[in-house]
Amino acid sequence: MGKDKKQKQQKKKSHLPFRLNVVFFVVFLLFAAIILQLGVVQILNGEEAQEEINRTENTTTNIPVPRGEMYDRFGRPIVENKPLYSITYTPPKGVQAGDRLELAEELAEYMDMPFENKLTTRDLKEYFFLMNREDVMARVADASTEDLDPGEEYQMQLDSIEEEEIQSYDNQTKEIIAIKKELDKAYALSPHIVKNENISEEEYATVAEHLAVLPGVNVTADWERNYPFENTFRSYIGSITSRNQGVPRDDLEYYMSLDYSRNDRVGISGLEQQYEEVLRGTKEKVQYITDTDNNVVDSKVVREGERGKDLVLSIDMELQQKVDQIVREELAAAIEAEPYENRNVENSLAVVSDPQTGEVLAISGQRYNRNIENGESRFTDVSHQAVYNAYTPGSTVKGATILTGLHEGAITPGFGVNDRDITINGDSKGSYTPNIGYVNDISSLQQSSNVYMFFLAMRLGGVYDGRYDRQYLDLEDDTFQNFVYNFNQFGLGVKTGLDFPYESTGVQGDVPKYSGNLLDFSIGQYSSYTPMQLNQYVSTIANGGDRVQLRLVKEIHDPPVDRDSLGPVYKDYSPNVLNQVEMDPSYIDRVQEGFRQVFQTPRGTASSTFSSEPYAQYRMAGKTGTAQSTKWVPSDDGEGYRPIRNLLNKTLIGYAPHDNPEVAFSVMTPYVGENADSTFNVSNKIGARIGQAYFELKEQRAQQNQTQETEQ
Repeated sequence: MGKDKKQKQQKKKSHLPFRLNVVFFVVFLLFAAIILQLGVVQILNGEEAQEEINRTENTTTNIPVPRGEMYDRFGRPIVENKPLYSITYTPPKGVQAGDRLELAEELAEYMDMPFENKLTTRDLKEYFFLMNREDVMARVADASTEDLDPGEEYQMQLDSIEEEEIQSYDNQTKEIIAIKKELDKAYALSPHIVKNENISEEEYATVAEHLAVLPGVNVTADWERNYPFENTFRSYIGSITSRNQGVPRDDLEYYMSLDYSRNDRVGISGLEQQYEEVLRGTKEKVQYITDTDNNVVDSKVVREGERGKDLVLSIDMELQQKVDQIVREELAAAIEAEPYENRNVENSLAVVSDPQTGEVLAISGQRYNRNIENGESRFTDVSHQAVYNAYTPGSTVKGATILTGLHEGAITPGFGVNDRDITINGDSKGSYTPNIGYVNDISSLQQSSNVYMFFLAMRLGGVYDGRYDRQYLDLEDDTFQNFVYNFNQFGLGVKTGLDFPYESTGVQGDVPKYSGNLLDFSIGQYSSYTPMQLNQYVSTIANGGDRVQLRLVKEIHDPPVDRDSLGPVYKDYSPNVLNQVEMDPSYIDRVQEGFRQVFQTPRGTASSTFSSEPYAQYRMAGKTGTAQSTKWVPSDDGEGYRPIRNLLNKTLIGYAPHDNPEVAFSVMTPYVGENADSTFNVSNKIGARIGQAYFELKEQRAQQNQTQETEQ
């Protein structure tokens, strides 16, 4: 029994060395395989592996994408991208001038390159230097260059080249120089357009066939801005830089921090600038892997590109064209009827909007050119002045004056005065229209009584005695600030919030030194406002007291899936109420009634135009204005400026229909001759025709929709 147990233990021990030997043998084989593999890598693939190690990764570049487009409120394209053939150059790192010259010589065999008026003397000298480097360097070899930096030394070498040495280049050589000039503008691993204008299909195909011998060159599709409505509304659309211009140099660091490339096109004015962030799109990001010689050995797309988002504007381009035509026709009729009296009249401005939403429907500004040559246009678009230029508006502000008086308790509803001249220290002030008689808050608007506004201003300033003849006028110190605060509630003297790069707030006069100036403020003869501000002001009265932000863009859309429709809505701009006027709604009702009577009743200052057909049917309401104005013109000696006084600004604000407003307008025609009766209604006529155009277009579209529904 003991013997068997001992034999079993000895047998078990005898198996252990064998198993260990097997394990050791397997380990030996594994190590041998690893050593063998290392040997193979080191001996056979060592050089290739070292090159792999020496490769530089994470070198990225951004590929531009097409810019977003713009459409009007009905989906009509205003700004499109017109596709172009394009020849581009993407240089590797470390490429030298000689390399680019060789490439330019090769490219010249396959493409045409315009050079007229594009080559400078320096361009020709730089080419001469490349072709005669040793000779040119020898010319300045004896000169002292120790204190010169490389750029200064290079300039000295170019200066040594004589004019006659570069005058004999033939057209083929100049074409090569022009191509090289474009190649020199390219940045490493960033595509640069060498040519994208007037490329024929044959030229495009020829370059494409020889890309193998043209390192860095490619043929792609590019784009340029196209404007289906030509110059209509261009002042507000704005502009972008060309690919050759790239980003503005003054803002280079700013744009580079936002992932722009130097040669990217960017918006520099108007809506192109205002909405640059969404119009630019998202560039495709590509990562390149390069070897130690800066040759690209591999690449991969890190981020897919997406073209810019589209803007749907609030503008009705059909109405815009009609408003432009109306302003041109009425301005020309006024000037040509009284050419001498109206020798200082230059332009007329108009703004049309939806008073409920703040959406701007049209902006027009036309300058009448008196001295034109053959083929020149009689008119120039100056619609930007509706936002940039401010004018004294005259009696159009009297609605705000009445509401200030009612709200502050200076007058009560129905308060009346007898309209006759008042005299302050011998200075007589009265209404523009004589013999108005007794007026209250409503009829003072109807007949545009200055005297009523004077008494309102005096009562606002604490003077209640009602005298018409006084030696002096002593008003409370805060009277002017009180007026300004209430005017600001309507948008007069403050920004309208228009989505545009620049907007003037008008010219707010300082606290008047004389109380008479405060009376002038009450009738629109002191501070000045833009046509855009006047539009927001009348819209606030029209809609019952909401100052709504004015907008040019309704919606932003993602890029479309196909060309036949807009993409999904990215952002929708709903009406934004900046403030509600702090006034009793019944007071606004009274001003609305006054505005209605201005246009629709016999004694209204605009009734001769608006109460007659075809305008009466549209039930418009509003207020006229006439303000004395001074125009500054260049002096006869060409030094400085001289004033032309006693001119008149003719202003109009209005909306329609008076009981349910859906369109509001403001019109300004500055520097009308003082005695030009024929032009008294120039702004009135423009406003009346704008209202008519709006409703006629509305009716036409309703009929078209009805016809389409019937056909379906």
